[in-house]
Amino acid sequence: MPNISEHLRHLRTLQPLLTPLGQAYGLLMRARRWAYESGRLSRWRPPCPCLSVGNIGMGGSGKTPLCEHILQWADARDELGVVLTRGYGAKPGRLPLLVLPGADPVQAGDEPLLLAAASAQARVVVDPLRARSGPWAYKRFDPDYVLLDDGFQHLPVERDLDIVLLTPRDLGSGWNRVCPAGGWREGASALSRASAFCIKVNEDELFGLRAGIERRLARFDRPVFTFALRPVGLERVNSATQQPETTRDLGGEDYLFSCGLGEPEQAAATAARLLGRAPKAVLPFADHRAYTQADVRRITEAAQAAGAAHVVVTAKDAVKLARLDGAGRFWTLATRLAFGPSLFADAPEIRSFDHWLGARFDALAEHYRQEYREAVL
Repeated sequence: MPNISEHLRHLRTLQPLLTPLGQAYGLLMRARRWAYESGRLSRWRPPCPCLSVGNIGMGGSGKTPLCEHILQWADARDELGVVLTRGYGAKPGRLPLLVLPGADPVQAGDEPLLLAAASAQARVVVDPLRARSGPWAYKRFDPDYVLLDDGFQHLPVERDLDIVLLTPRDLGSGWNRVCPAGGWREGASALSRASAFCIKVNEDELFGLRAGIERRLARFDRPVFTFALRPVGLERVNSATQQPETTRDLGGEDYLFSCGLGEPEQAAATAARLLGRAPKAVLPFADHRAYTQADVRRITEAAQAAGAAHVVVTAKDAVKLARLDGAGRFWTLATRLAFGPSLFADAPEIRSFDHWLGARFDALAEHYRQEYREAVL
């Protein structure tokens, strides 16, 4: 997958020609949505609360960190979950594939591996056909909930909550610009399906974005939660030991930043906030890069050419680089998800994301328990 920011910049010059195509694609997606919602196309409904985390646009909006947060929130409540994920870039030998921590990243994919490592209780299942993997996983694990990773457009599975992620670009120049005229997968009318919105934005950027949020999202009458990824330190890529090597910073020494993400500049900025200085160079790869030994040599040589003593990569890259010789000298950028101010969330139970999620989850769990009681009587 190409660098999303670069791709969208190229599209701007072609937008007068591509906009009609985007409008047509938006209508096609709307018809598809109607076909599922009207029952013309079949759907699988999990017999337990089903949550979806997804986005309206392409690129890095923070889906995986938010899924990790939900899994850890559920773990703290002793809730057993099943995660259904497409596993973009994965090459499993069979489908569905249960992903365990430490699995082969070529088969499992980078994001499923991160999700499997994030939760002690959830079962992560890779399959592009989640209406197939869902019944398979439910029969085997009898979960308390199902989580759809990148599930907003995956309509063959019914869900109770749609958590939709947006970026500052979505709320500005990218608003309602549907592929191929922009980065959106559906038109703005699709946002009416959202149960809540989550926007990845730093608090210092929120003031300038607030008017756009109110103008774009107030009409949907849904709570809006903001969050950011806070850098917390560095860890050696090959740290499969019980006590991995960690450090708070690099002592002011220069570093090269490398990543395979849709928006590498965002991750590079996060690294700069932790380390107090921008990288000497940024070496981007395609999103979901299947790293090889040649890539490790290329990264190492680029760091040497830039005069950088260190290499910093993201956790998503580290799960694939860890098995390659030479990558053990690299550092992984560790981050944590931190929620910021909430908007359109005046009731006490929705003033924070976790309170909102808890209230909705508990109500759904009781609904399904009641359905079960009625079915057995």
